[in-house]
Formats: sequence, C-alpha cells, structure tokens
Amino acid sequence: MTPERQEERSIGELFAELARETSTLVRQEVQLAKTEMTQKASQVGKDAGMIGAGGAIAYAGLLAIIAGIIFGLGELIPLWVAALLVGVVVGGIGYFIIQRGVGALKRADLTPRETINSLKEDTEWAKDQTR
Repeated sequence: MTPERQEERSIGELFAELARETSTLVRQEVQLAKTEMTQKASQVGKDAGMIGAGGAIAYAGLLAIIAGIIFGLGELIPLWVAALLVGVVVGGIGYFIIQRGVGALKRADLTPRETINSLKEDTEWAKDQTR
C-alpha cells in the first residue's frame, strides 16, 4: 500500500483494521496461554508419575524393613507392642513426608507468566494505536 493510500483511509477503515488486528492478537494470546498451560500441566503430570512410581517401589521395600524391625523387636518385647511401636513411628514419618510434598505443590508456580507479560505488551500496543 502506498503512503498516499494509507493517508486516505477513513477513520472507519482504521478502526476496522484495528479491530481485525486486535482480534487476531487476542486469538494468538489465547493460543499461547493454552500452549503454556499444557506444557506446565504435562510437566507436573510427569513429576507426579515419577513420585507415584518411586513411592510404590519404596513402599514395598519399607514393608519388608518394617516386618524385620517388628520381628527383631519381638525378641525383646511382645510382638504386638513391637508392631504398635513401629507403626506409630512409621506413621509419623509418613505424615512428615506428606506435609513436605503438599508444601512443594502449593509453591509450584502454574501462572502463565509469558502470556501475562505478552498481554500487558498488547494492551500498551492497543493504547498506542488509538492515540
């Protein structure tokens, strides 16, 4: 488009072009937000899967160790007391680990930072276009 033709455009044409460009920009921002959230959710899902798999394997080993401790203590004190004592200790340790995991998930930043920054830039661009 030549510079003369650009100057000849009416206010209506300029606003129509601004509306088209803004609409395209909003669609692109929505797509960026979807992509960013999908990537973050995928990473969290993978991490949760690793935690689950590791937990299941560790659980099997822990059960064997606990059984050994109970039988070992059963040589010194009644077996039911040994089982109760070991159960309380293991339960306390499990509670501590769960609290740490919950705290870590609460601190996870799932905010689409790139999208927010881009939207701020788009807002400034739109303001500049209407001046």
